[in-house]
Amino acid sequence: MPLLLALVLIVAAFVFAVVMLPFTLLFRYRSGTRRRRARVWVATLNAASLAISATIFLISAAITTRFIAYSFTLATFGLACGAILGLLGLVLTRWERDGQSLFYTPSRLLVLAVTLVVTLRIAYGFWRGWHTWRAAQEGTSWIAAIGIPGSLAAGAVVIGYYLVYWAGVRSRTLRVTR
Repeated sequence: MPLLLALVLIVAAFVFAVVMLPFTLLFRYRSGTRRRRARVWVATLNAASLAISATIFLISAAITTRFIAYSFTLATFGLACGAILGLLGLVLTRWERDGQSLFYTPSRLLVLAVTLVVTLRIAYGFWRGWHTWRAAQEGTSWIAAIGIPGSLAAGAVVIGYYLVYWAGVRSRTLRVTR
């Protein structure tokens, strides 16, 4: 009986996640493209948090490389690509000054691109997870077959984008408000 209950709970959680995932991605896109007031403390907090996250992320990728080849390389490459996208995002952001306040509206195209990177990586993870049973038949480790380096690269793109973007928002806000 407890095993049946556990199975029902796992299936219910999986169905809930699959049903809710598109809605959470849609809401993330909508919140990422709305007009916001530029505040120095918010940009500083976000940039500092992302810098800490990027450091921990790269340390984890370096450790992972010991077990799974190319993890650190692809994570670093993804971080660099994300940084370039962040610079492009700053260029494409619409900046408006209203009296003493500065407002910005992020580029819809780049927010959509970052959201799609996350979405496609999640979908690929599900697909790849489903097909990892073949790895045992071919003699490959299932951990290597699931595509961890690709996941690290996709995550690094998002971290790099937001790190550079928030650092740029902070810099622009400081420049305009002083």
